[in-house]
Amino acid sequence: MSTLKKSALASLAFIASMANAQQRLLTVEESVAIGMENSKALHSSLMKSNYSDAKSSEIAAGLYPLVKLQAGYQKLSDIPAFTIPIPNAPVSFPVILNTYTVKASLQQPLFTGWKLQSAADNAEYISNAAHSDYTKDKAELIYSIKSTYWNVYRAKEFKRLSDENVNQIGQHLADIENLFKQGMATTNAVLKVKVQLSNAKLLQSDASNNVEIAIIAFNSTVGIPLDTDVGIASSLTSMTKDFPEVRQLLAKAMTERPDMHAMEWRLRASQAGVIAAQSGWLPQVFLSGNYYYSRPNQRIFPAQDQFKDTWDVGVNLQFDIWNNLTTVYQTAQAQSQYEQTKDAYAMLKDGATLEVTQNYLNVKQAKQKIQLAQLGVEQSDENLRVAQETFKAGLTTNSELLDAEVGQLQSKIQLLQSLVEYELAQAKLEKSVGVVQ
Repeated sequence: MSTLKKSALASLAFIASMANAQQRLLTVEESVAIGMENSKALHSSLMKSNYSDAKSSEIAAGLYPLVKLQAGYQKLSDIPAFTIPIPNAPVSFPVILNTYTVKASLQQPLFTGWKLQSAADNAEYISNAAHSDYTKDKAELIYSIKSTYWNVYRAKEFKRLSDENVNQIGQHLADIENLFKQGMATTNAVLKVKVQLSNAKLLQSDASNNVEIAIIAFNSTVGIPLDTDVGIASSLTSMTKDFPEVRQLLAKAMTERPDMHAMEWRLRASQAGVIAAQSGWLPQVFLSGNYYYSRPNQRIFPAQDQFKDTWDVGVNLQFDIWNNLTTVYQTAQAQSQYEQTKDAYAMLKDGATLEVTQNYLNVKQAKQKIQLAQLGVEQSDENLRVAQETFKAGLTTNSELLDAEVGQLQSKIQLLQSLVEYELAQAKLEKSVGVVQ
């Protein structure tokens, strides 16, 4: 079987499965909820955030006391007893072949040149950035779901308009054929309507295919079976929303966009990294303590085959006098990373300013398109009504009536496009400002 035949059969099988699938009626809000629940990418982003939280807690634990417990047993080989040959009173030390040791140790950093604190701050800021990344990913997913949802709406509405157009032209064809039978219309007039009907049916076929493609894209984005026949429960109206001036939107974007927050946290993390690198110039001081419960206890002389406890407490200081300029290089690396993050933050601000401004202007333009498209629909409806009446009265040509029918279809499609474009432009503007549902 040829590849073309296999592809055709696969397409027919998929269309048949779509036809047999039970329709699932969804609102845009329900679609967003389902998509967020099913999204593997969003779940992965959440796991990255959880990982960063755990990593932050792990590093912060280094600021607090570390307590260890060790226990051991050793069996020693037999050796001759040790004897001090003192005249008339020799001293003999017994051989202890079994040793038992229990040791508890505590270590508390007192001063590390702010290395530990800076590392903990760095991890905390990275964790906060990961939380902001998750919020950004959620906003991106919400927009993608809305976009595919309204694309399905647009495809279905376009299909409805094309069906109406086919029915309308079909009625026109019936009328012109009746006139032809009565000798009141020419063969050319009938053929023109038939050609127009053929074109309308081709448009209707394309509309049907676009519905299937739009549904597949939506199902894939939301994470439901691809053969689900989705019904659109939400609808669009010509009602538009008023937004603040662009300056207010820009100010809001700088304080509320999750990607802006993430970059701010990363900038603070890189600052903490510089401090951590510079800590190599300073000494480190630790408090340590040990408790021993051993048999025999090595600090007790002479050794006794009994459990005895001893302890010690001390302060340790460490300072690198010469480390082959490692601290210099580490500081230079951290400073370079900080400067890179500053540049990235500045570029993000510029990009956000451009994005918000463009989206704001797109919303204004889409709003104007709706108003113009509504006027176009009103004019085309009236034009068709007059053309139909005058055609029946024999005062209008067949071509003029066909033009009026095409004009009405185009005006309705333009209104549909304007409504969907405005909804998507509004959602994109809200996302760029930092509005997350």
